[in-house]
This record gives sequence, C-alpha cells and structure tokens, in this order.
Amino acid sequence: MIDHISIAVRDLNEAARFYEDVLGALGLVRLVTQPHTVGFGKRYPEFWLNHRAGMDPVIIGSGVHICLRAENPDAVDTFHAAALAAGGVSDGPPGMRPHYSERYYAAFICDPDGNRIEAVTFVDEAMLQPPSTVA
Repeated sequence: MIDHISIAVRDLNEAARFYEDVLGALGLVRLVTQPHTVGFGKRYPEFWLNHRAGMDPVIIGSGVHICLRAENPDAVDTFHAAALAAGGVSDGPPGMRPHYSERYYAAFICDPDGNRIEAVTFVDEAMLQPPSTVA
C-alpha cells in the first residue's frame, strides 16, 4: 500500500551517513544521491531523506513514527546497535513486545533530528516455546 516514505533532516550528509549503517542492518542501501535528497531501498528508493536546513528538531512525543520490517531478531538488534553507535538515541531496546502481539520483536530509536524509527520482526512459534529439558 505504501510505496515510499520521506523524512526531513537538517544535515543531509550527516543523516545519510547515519542511515547507511542503520538501514543497512535491514538490507536497504543508498540508491540515489541528489543535492537535496538521498534515497535508500532494496530494489528502488523506499526511504528518502530530504534536506531541510532550517528545520527544528522533531519534538519527542510528536507522534512521528516509522516502522520498518526486519528479517529476523538479529537484524533488529543490529539496527538498534548501529543507530546508537552512529549517534542515535534508544527509544526502546530490542525485545519482545507482547502488548502488541506475542510474536512482536522490535527496537525503537530516535535519529539525530528526532525522527522516531522502529525495526520489527515477528518471531517463529518455535522461538516462543520454552527450551525442553531432557531428564
């Protein structure tokens, strides 16, 4: 249903470096670089950064929230770690979110401009089963 999304950033070069690592954890790469925009995706640009030099940081709690699908829990963990290493802020560490669904595994970050980004995957039923003990 959604073809692509875009977010505003104050420093396009800084944001592009940040998102190369963060989105790379989810399999997205930089596909387009233009003077005022950068596009990331797998086959075509799905996630765009648009330069807005005079913008104020996004107000935390404003409701801005973008969720991206991860292939597995390791990718969610890598997404979160990459964001923190690149200067982002944790808005919820990697883990199960049973209040959303018993299989919902996600992490939340805020980028340097305050945009709230989530990575989510849905774990297999086998991962929900307690380890068996052999007597």
